[in-house]
Amino acid sequence: MSHSAAPGRRKLPLHWKMAIGFVAGLAVGLVAYLTSADAAWVDAFTRYVTTPFSSIFLNLIFMLIVPLLFSALVAGIAEMGDVRALGRIGWRTLAYTVVLSAVAVLIGLLMVNWLKPGVGVDRALADSLIAQNTERTQQIVRSIDETPRGMDMLLSIVPNNVISAASDNASILALMFFAVMFGVGMVLADSEKTASLKRGIDGVFEVSMTLINLVIRLAPYAVFCFMFNLAAVFGFDLLLRLGAYVGVVVGALAVHMFVSYSVALRLAGYSPLAFFRGIQEAAVMAFSTASSNATLPTALRVADENLRLPNKVSRFVLTVGATANQNGTALFEGVTVLFLAQFFGVELDLGQQFMVMLVCILGGIGTAGVPSGSLPVVALICAMVGVNPIGIGLILGVNHFLDMCRTTLNVTGDLALATIVSRGERREDGEATAPELGADRAG
Repeated sequence: MSHSAAPGRRKLPLHWKMAIGFVAGLAVGLVAYLTSADAAWVDAFTRYVTTPFSSIFLNLIFMLIVPLLFSALVAGIAEMGDVRALGRIGWRTLAYTVVLSAVAVLIGLLMVNWLKPGVGVDRALADSLIAQNTERTQQIVRSIDETPRGMDMLLSIVPNNVISAASDNASILALMFFAVMFGVGMVLADSEKTASLKRGIDGVFEVSMTLINLVIRLAPYAVFCFMFNLAAVFGFDLLLRLGAYVGVVVGALAVHMFVSYSVALRLAGYSPLAFFRGIQEAAVMAFSTASSNATLPTALRVADENLRLPNKVSRFVLTVGATANQNGTALFEGVTVLFLAQFFGVELDLGQQFMVMLVCILGGIGTAGVPSGSLPVVALICAMVGVNPIGIGLILGVNHFLDMCRTTLNVTGDLALATIVSRGERREDGEATAPELGADRAG
């Protein structure tokens, strides 16, 4: 008589663990805010437990981002095999990035012009918030002078010291430029002489991903800490009091995420439902960390394991996209500039709004993929169109929550872009991508 082996206990998927940490942290944080907002234990818990733990988690990931980004980008280019493939994928990536960013900013500008969230803001509340955040706002405004513009911004992409670029989040584009050049050099060089170097870079990528996968096991606890801090320290009072502005930003982000990307994926022959189902883990990580760079390792794994995208495409598009394809950031910048213009009573004509749109698209490409990296760009655009940048103090209290929302859109956009660019490209094992298979079944 034979007995079937008892099935082993299935492990709970990581994204479900993260979701549990998310809900638990939010619930416990809200209870703490509503019942013990000023209690000593809340301050001690956030200062000595949740904040240090979440900071260590992010630092561990950022510590590994440079070797991961460099090795993923170089290996992706090297796997293309020839410069023509790089040119084809590169131009498609750039074209889709500009189009999707333009659509995102346009959606934001249409909604902010329609709903006018800046007109009905309580002046007493606004003056109080601006006064409370004066020091932080002045730091952001002063950083405008340090932000390269025009030709200087173009020249800053080409580093004179790649080691210095690797150590500075603001110079991540320069590091990517060096990685692209290095990858091109490997494609053009004698393959026999560079074979061992390619294996070495593949090894760096594997080691980086292995270490990051170990760190990611802490993600559910880190997510709990992130959400507890958000709810226990800030609550949702300010979100409600600035509800019109927050609603316009979140609504525009949602429209672009679920409508624009769904249409783009469907036009490319992919199943939007299969796509969104496959990126859940990356979306939760993006919302929790508010950092595209910190979510890059998870996005790379999701692209490989869930979406089944070709490595040569996903590694190139996702590493570049973590800094250069930030639809959510571009949308947020446009909405915020017009919101502040409405608040201060500054009328912006169509020409000025078109200029805001163009600068936001460029800002979305050049903004560092770190928390609150878009605020200096918002201050710069405000100054360009005659809006007092000190008004940024009005939105600083809700910025972190909105940063989490726009980062989710940024990462979703990177994965959508990688999926669309993958059309016509096959995986190394010859299989189709998972979203494509989903579309086939749906049809």
